[in-house]
Parts: sequence; C-alpha cells; structure tokens
Amino acid sequence: MIDYNYETDFKIDNEVYYSDWIDRILKKEKSILGTLSYIFCDDEYLLKINKEYLDHDTYTDIITFDYTEGATISGDIFISIDRIKENAIEFNVSFEQELIRVMSHGVLHLIGYKDKSADDAALMREKENQMIELFHVERE
Repeated sequence: MIDYNYETDFKIDNEVYYSDWIDRILKKEKSILGTLSYIFCDDEYLLKINKEYLDHDTYTDIITFDYTEGATISGDIFISIDRIKENAIEFNVSFEQELIRVMSHGVLHLIGYKDKSADDAALMREKENQMIELFHVERE
C-alpha cells in the first residue's frame, strides 16, 4: 500500500499512476511492496524532522525512515517540495523530473542502495535514471 500525505499545498495529480510506477520499480528490483508513505512538505517541516530525528541542522530534499523487512519494502519518505523546485532550477530539469528522481531515490534507499561513497553515489544515480525512464513507460 502506498499512501500520499500532504503537509503543503502541493498535490500529485494522478496518485494511481505514481503508485503503479513505484510498484514497477519494486518488481524490477525483485522487492515486495509493504507500506510506503510519501509525505510532501516544505523546507521548514523537513528541517524540523532533520534536527529532531537525525541531529542535522540543514535543509534537505528527502529523509527516509526505513521499516523494511527482508524483501518487503516499507518506510516513510518525507520530501521537501521547496527543495524539489530549487533543485529542478539548479539542475535545469523539469519539476516533475526532479520529483520522480527524489521519489525513486527514497525507494532505492529502502531497497538497500547507498550513496555515501563516490561509487555508491554513482550507482544510485544510475538506478535513479533507470527509474525515471521507467516512469515514462506505458502501463501494460
């Protein structure tokens, strides 16, 4: 089950399509959907979580809390819409492209991909790009 929660004015237009896409990511990675919650918020909301739970006093685009058990992927994925907008401008991509990159990034972390080392970050970016392409594949 995938839940979408909004702590900002932003809303995904077609939650069913996004859920189908996330399900395709999980299948491609040989994982099973447990319970995923996407929480879309603003910078201040996510900064508060970052300080309270991770002891980081910085803005970020995403924070993922992992409840995965084995191949069953579950977690809470908090995404700052403010960061998505700014990153889209900085990286010269559309808002939607940056949104799906960050959404897939959270799921990939839950699957087990890391991004702390240069090699891990390169693999994560490769996987994100694959998942962005998968977003645009028509449903069967």
